[in-house]
Amino acid sequence: METAAFALTALVAAILQSGPPSSASPPRDLRERVVRTYAEHCHRLYVECERLAGELDVAISALLERPDAETLAVARRAWIAARAVYVRTEALRFYDGPVDAIEGYLNAWPVDEAFIDYVEGAPASGIVNDAVHYPRLGETVLMFANEHGGEANICVGWHAIEFLLWGQDLRADGPGDRPVADYVLDVDGDGDGGVGRNATRRREYLQIATRLLRRQLGELASAWAPDADNYRRRFEADPETAVRKILTGVTILTAFELTGERLAVAYETQDQEQEHSCFSDTTGQDFEADQLGIVRVVRGEPAADRPGILALVALSDAALARALDAQLDRTLTALRAIPQPFDVAMRGADDAPGRVAIRQALEALEQQAELLTFAGSALGFELPLQPATVRGGGR
Repeated sequence: METAAFALTALVAAILQSGPPSSASPPRDLRERVVRTYAEHCHRLYVECERLAGELDVAISALLERPDAETLAVARRAWIAARAVYVRTEALRFYDGPVDAIEGYLNAWPVDEAFIDYVEGAPASGIVNDAVHYPRLGETVLMFANEHGGEANICVGWHAIEFLLWGQDLRADGPGDRPVADYVLDVDGDGDGGVGRNATRRREYLQIATRLLRRQLGELASAWAPDADNYRRRFEADPETAVRKILTGVTILTAFELTGERLAVAYETQDQEQEHSCFSDTTGQDFEADQLGIVRVVRGEPAADRPGILALVALSDAALARALDAQLDRTLTALRAIPQPFDVAMRGADDAPGRVAIRQALEALEQQAELLTFAGSALGFELPLQPATVRGGGR
């Protein structure tokens, strides 16, 4: 975008005017501290994700024990709370780390709702209603079915659970509104009631998907646990490679995932199916949490003497570090300025306030991506701007 290009040119000029970057490599002990800080952050974050997924599991068990409007609302709130923390972990992706092997089971989208359960005009669709091809439900069955026959055939993970809690979003001004009757047994006297029928299978499906999510988040916490023979030990043993991986994760999340997949595609198509958390209308929360995750990785926690990538960049190019630090805040402000719900903001004429705000957020992300690639160069790395393999379903 022209505005973004102009602003970025000004930033680059300011950096160049400040003089050439230092050719000295960052001290090894600082790299080790940055890598250790990152690994500790990964472990704490995934432990928190597992804990909140446990709370979601408890809330869903309460919903199934006593399905009513109150327990459904509590389960939805538990999903939103757990999801907000998980999205911050997306800055830890895109370099063949522990999450990348299972991310398609955790966070794949867009979702073809009809692959899971009934949708408008197709009351018998989905695995929930297909006891012929899926006579038994279980973790293995659902994991095997995930993305089988098409990348949109998502049946596990955050968005599958989201759909099971909210249903299709058919409203222009709010989220989906799945009736709690879908989880009530014997509503109509046939022993297995609910608006969508097959309440027994739907109940079982929701519980299986939630417990699978909780288990996999626990596996990620274990992969980053201290003092264990795990991924973290190998990661910390090679600080130089680890720093490149850390930067790769935040750069691809910024340049490819957020800018392209989640904002630009939705902006260009105005298609609700391209909204990230479309059933719950929490896409705005996702954008903010993603950027907060990036900020935490790049900055670390200076006040607690836990340095991030920015500390390394500052040693090589202080002006670049200042520019990147300032851009992190500008991008967060721009993402927060997008009106909610996102599926309303992305529609309409290009001069509509929502679409203007989205374009401004895209410009901010583009500037952030450029500065991250400059940071990589300052540290001696050429960073990719998209994953080596682009998978539509596992985004």
